[in-house]
Amino acid sequence: MHPGVAPLLGALLLAGTALLAGCGAETPAPAATSPAPAASQPAEARDQLAALAAAAQDRQLTAVYTLSAAGEPDRSISVVRAADRSWRVDIPGGALGGSADVSVVQNRAGMFQCALPSAERPESGCVRVAGPDQPLDPGIDPRMRHPFTDWPAVLTDRQAPLAVSAAALPGARGRCFAVESTSASVSPQLDPGIYCYAQDGTLTAARLPAGTLTLAGTPTAAPATVALPGPLVDREPLPIAAPPPDGSDGE
Repeated sequence: MHPGVAPLLGALLLAGTALLAGCGAETPAPAATSPAPAASQPAEARDQLAALAAAAQDRQLTAVYTLSAAGEPDRSISVVRAADRSWRVDIPGGALGGSADVSVVQNRAGMFQCALPSAERPESGCVRVAGPDQPLDPGIDPRMRHPFTDWPAVLTDRQAPLAVSAAALPGARGRCFAVESTSASVSPQLDPGIYCYAQDGTLTAARLPAGTLTLAGTPTAAPATVALPGPLVDREPLPIAAPPPDGSDGE
């Protein structure tokens, strides 16, 4: 063989092999990659509400709310949640069919209903109506206190028969949730409605059967404890219902 032929044949064989490999192989598959982590799903509305209601249970503040109800003048509901976990809720028109202003106060000694003096009813005084965190007879219990006292605990209870969904309430700050009872009980644990909370647990608004509560202004600091707004007196608590025609109100 001519000396120059061998190198030429070797080069041709290598080129042919490369050509055959290129023609016969399939297009290489892209390199496998690890799947991207799934985007974290937002927490369920009930979990979000429970977290805010838990913050509300620890929230210490002094605040005023406007209560608006169809066909009635607006009223101001005052709320104090003190550092020692005592609390006070003042409810204008909260007794005697709307003719008496009352305050419901709880401290270590118990729960008290206090008559607040007004132009129509200048007398005042407090009556112990229950132990701490005990239920009140519905006949003397103004329900407008509950959004600030015991209903947040219901909203944190995953076993409570509630349906919760995100909602909107015009003019309300924070996050709002529609809450409905899924139980047929005649005495639901809380009133259905829309509840709105700021991130720190402040109730900013609530649409309830009795009307719409809206936070007025900015809450201020809470006191160390809550004092009774009047002396202890020996009388029956004022009923929610209007007095009978003879004018008797149980005092």
